[in-house]
Amino acid sequence: MSEPIADLRPLAFADLAGWRDATLAPTFRAFRRAAPVRLARPPRTKALGIDGAALAAAAEAALRLPGEADEATARAFFETRFTPFDVRPRAGDPFLTGYFEPELDGTRRAGDPRFPVPLLRRPDDLVDLDDRTRPAGFDPAYAFARRAADGLVPFFDRGEIEDGALATRGLELVFLADPVDAFFVHVQGSVRVRLAEGGVMRLAYAGKAGHPYTSIGRVAIERGLIAADDMSLDVLRAWLKAHPTEARALMRRNRSYVFFAEQEGLDDALGAVAASRVQLTPGISLAVDRTLHTFGVPIFLDADLPLGPEGEVVAFRRLMLAEDTGSAIVGPARGDVFVGCGVEAGRAAGRLRHTPKAFVVLAPKREDAP
Repeated sequence: MSEPIADLRPLAFADLAGWRDATLAPTFRAFRRAAPVRLARPPRTKALGIDGAALAAAAEAALRLPGEADEATARAFFETRFTPFDVRPRAGDPFLTGYFEPELDGTRRAGDPRFPVPLLRRPDDLVDLDDRTRPAGFDPAYAFARRAADGLVPFFDRGEIEDGALATRGLELVFLADPVDAFFVHVQGSVRVRLAEGGVMRLAYAGKAGHPYTSIGRVAIERGLIAADDMSLDVLRAWLKAHPTEARALMRRNRSYVFFAEQEGLDDALGAVAASRVQLTPGISLAVDRTLHTFGVPIFLDADLPLGPEGEVVAFRRLMLAEDTGSAIVGPARGDVFVGCGVEAGRAAGRLRHTPKAFVVLAPKREDAP
């Protein structure tokens, strides 16, 4: 039997530092808004053992309360139906980063010289892999493969795709102006595109080539291109745009390549539809390790984060919802805070690389489960 990856220590809400200072009504509204999805497709219980059936039962209970429940109602809901567990990783420390939904100019029309960089839809020969379907000898880090005449093989990587491996297949969804901006759309996993022909197009993650994710920021630090103390999303983006030849090679170090799907009829106040099949809520949705955390579980964070109006560090005591995931989000107390959409959200997300004082999972009480 493998060793546990984390210790979960039960707490009382009265003993949870920062809990009394947290505003819970916005989180309750987001939890309730996602409830129909949780009931239609109950979350799968993942490795940390948070019961998906009990979480679906809590979602059903949330629907019996008013959609605009006040703070007292929201607090009573979470304190009655959940038990807090402090997550203590066996290795490493809790860690938080931020992500956002970029907003860029582009066009659906091929051939416009202002917009030469395509974002691609998912190819029909891209196959999801798991422990049951992965061929013998296939790298276990690969979650996708390509269906070929003689079986499953690794899919093309970033460099091969940029060099034209898929160029004749009509996969282009939209075209952007700048390869650096397109690269960061791949990292963030969604985008709003202001179309030159009018309107806004929204895209979100639909799969990837399968190669492991490599942080080019870490590579840039290792090579001495950017000092570790200076590293941020804005600094990295500025360096890449100032050094286009070197940038192309550096970005190709991240062999992972993301495919997208258009999403229509979304609420403009919310983010894209995420891995948990609900739209992301700025400041409340959290990306987590999907192999460990059950989607939809509330997670309380107590941290000091640079999310003030001018980037100043402020107290962040927030009940989040585990609603998304990402290749770089690995570990039981690793979270990626969805900050919002646009340039300012991007700046805020890029500053966020902090260790929280508390990473607490709220487990639904099992007696609520059928």
